[in-house]
Amino acid sequence: MSTQLMNTYARLPVTFEKGRGATLQDTNGKTYLDALSGIAVCSLGHSHPAISDAICLQSKKLMHTSNLYQIENQSQLADKLCELSQMERVFFCNSGAEANETALKIAKKYGHQQNINHPIVVVMDNSFHGRTLATLSATGNPKVHEGFSPLVEGFIRVPFDDIDAIQALSDNPNIVAILVEPIQGEGGIHIPKKGYLKILRDICDQQNWFLMLDEIQTGMGRTGEWFAYQHEGIVPDVLTLAKALGNGMPIGACLTKGTASEVLVPGNHGTTFGGNPLACAAGLAVINVLESNHCISAVAAKGELLLNQFKHALSQQKHVVDIRGIGYMIGIQLDRPCTELVGQALEQGLLINVTRGDTVRLLPTFVMSPEQTEELVTKLTQLIQNFLNP
Repeated sequence: MSTQLMNTYARLPVTFEKGRGATLQDTNGKTYLDALSGIAVCSLGHSHPAISDAICLQSKKLMHTSNLYQIENQSQLADKLCELSQMERVFFCNSGAEANETALKIAKKYGHQQNINHPIVVVMDNSFHGRTLATLSATGNPKVHEGFSPLVEGFIRVPFDDIDAIQALSDNPNIVAILVEPIQGEGGIHIPKKGYLKILRDICDQQNWFLMLDEIQTGMGRTGEWFAYQHEGIVPDVLTLAKALGNGMPIGACLTKGTASEVLVPGNHGTTFGGNPLACAAGLAVINVLESNHCISAVAAKGELLLNQFKHALSQQKHVVDIRGIGYMIGIQLDRPCTELVGQALEQGLLINVTRGDTVRLLPTFVMSPEQTEELVTKLTQLIQNFLNP
């Protein structure tokens, strides 16, 4: 590895050269089953032909013009996303953090429009929203904050999945929005009780707050619906997306509805690269594949099967605290730190992740075959059993 790279990642000792579907191949020719999908990015697998073809075709026509001009692919992708989400407007950017920055700016400006001089956004413990100064300030992980004070002001933090804590803030006149992940991904695949989002929707309606949902990790089919909030039959005021929207092509989006759609005007916000013809061509191709192959309904069924397989395989392991998941988001929580499992899995040709120190996080590709699913369950179960019973 080059010594010229900034020391911002604790990289694993492997370099991948090519990929196809649910597998990757390193520079030594070894093949790996990818159960992480580039952290929920390559949901349709690696080198998907339809997406690769769309990127190649668009790159030969036009890659970038800037947002000084109208962009046909951007308009088409915005229309499609609004149709799928029931939202009304879209701002395109390059990442999840940028999408969340957009949401936070919308909330702040909305507050000032209401003559609130110090607008406050309610955020959650154990959350993750990005690593820019505003999004790390919103993030509920003290480790992310270390060394970056003073943090951006204007946040109140409450426990996730705790309606009473939200209702206790109802008399605070400075609150303008709630920002929440429907499922906490980086936080360890924590799924709230059924009805949590619906109650938050009702509270926001009563208080005239925006409900802002961070679906960077859950969006684009990962939970078995296009968007996780659709499991509860609600619609947010602000929705943020990235990751799987481009299947590897950097793209983010902030979607709005109702009053939230009218907050930002020319001069308030912008981006040089966001929503360029190339990125939007990839986004359109992703949606087309997801729609034409009925991928999302299959994710719901296959994810439930995978979850049950792990529950059965590890049912006798008393040191497994919990196995939870929805769709292709699965967390296996142990009663001890287990980051060493990542390296052990790598040696076995399996790509996994450990988050919060004690939870194995799985974010498989939607194209994983039954044989690859069996391989994942068999290998990971054995690794966990050996780890817990050396």
